[in-house]
Amino acid sequence: MKDNLPRYTLRINPVLLDKIAYIAESEGRSKNREIEQLIKKRILEFERENGKIELKK
Repeated sequence: MKDNLPRYTLRINPVLLDKIAYIAESEGRSKNREIEQLIKKRILEFERENGKIELKK
């Protein structure tokens, strides 16, 4: 099953990654999906405070 999602290498402190893994498992998600959810949450917070981010294509 191939997808067209871009790949991004994340360098992260091992303790933080272990904690993300713990949270992800408790939520029934993969580490990748947990990190994606955290990113989405942060973007929503930012846009609430600063307005919608308009991307140029």
